[in-house]
Amino acid sequence: MQPIQTYRGREVHPEDIDFIRNLIAAYPQAKRQELSRLLCKAWNWVQPNGQLKDMICRGLLLRLQERGFVQLPKPQSDQTSQTRHQHRPAPAPVDDSPLACTLAELKPIILRSVRRTPQEAIFNGLVESHHYLSYRQPVGEHLKYLAIAHGRPIACLAFSSVAYRLAARDSFIGWTDAIRGKSLHLLAYNTRFLILPWVRVPHLASHLLAAVSRRLSADWAAFYHHPIHWLETMVDRSRFAGTSYRAANWILLGKSSGRGLRAKGSDPRKSIKDIYGYPLIPDFRERLYHG
Repeated sequence: MQPIQTYRGREVHPEDIDFIRNLIAAYPQAKRQELSRLLCKAWNWVQPNGQLKDMICRGLLLRLQERGFVQLPKPQSDQTSQTRHQHRPAPAPVDDSPLACTLAELKPIILRSVRRTPQEAIFNGLVESHHYLSYRQPVGEHLKYLAIAHGRPIACLAFSSVAYRLAARDSFIGWTDAIRGKSLHLLAYNTRFLILPWVRVPHLASHLLAAVSRRLSADWAAFYHHPIHWLETMVDRSRFAGTSYRAANWILLGKSSGRGLRAKGSDPRKSIKDIYGYPLIPDFRERLYHG
């Protein structure tokens, strides 16, 4: 039987909808977060490190509500755009004086993983203030890096879980739906890459991409108990040429359709993006096929 919904690799069938409805009815006072955690425990929907996939589960519940399959309790707080704005990351107090030199003069560069450290707030504030997409809290597995030189932050890089389907990537890897479902956690998406605007150092971007690619899998395994074999990203063609990714030997896989995941029709306001991928090991296909 075909599933009525597939979300982040999880297939949902009619009996699953009945189970969720009964769960909601059994816990009438439960908030959305409580329901997602209860559902994760019932389904044993966990990350490789044993943590519940409650944020992903919450996204699934919202998708099912949008389609009319379930009715969730009202949100705990009805946030307006003004109150949401008040919870944006605060600006980071850093040295923003111009820094222009060669890459050799800038070294040594420290690439620091800042997830769940006091410096994570600095990362969040810099991305919020200086990245054209601002900051968005990742859902699921993710890592954040600050690049530091001369005692000050110079760049930010973030990686998170990938989209379940991406035609250009899926075609390049050549996997089936079943293989993708069990191996998707071995991929990571470069969600943010920011060279701070006062830093002018030729070849810095490609140098940082190469540096992070050498350590990301080990860092991910330390955090989530599994490696990463493949990286990917999308580059907005209306803003960037993707030069640093190509210089770091990332592969141009194709172009996006210009439509979001939930788009119901063409939207001329959506920009076309170049899709890049980067295998972290030579036998990445074999590793991904076997999960």
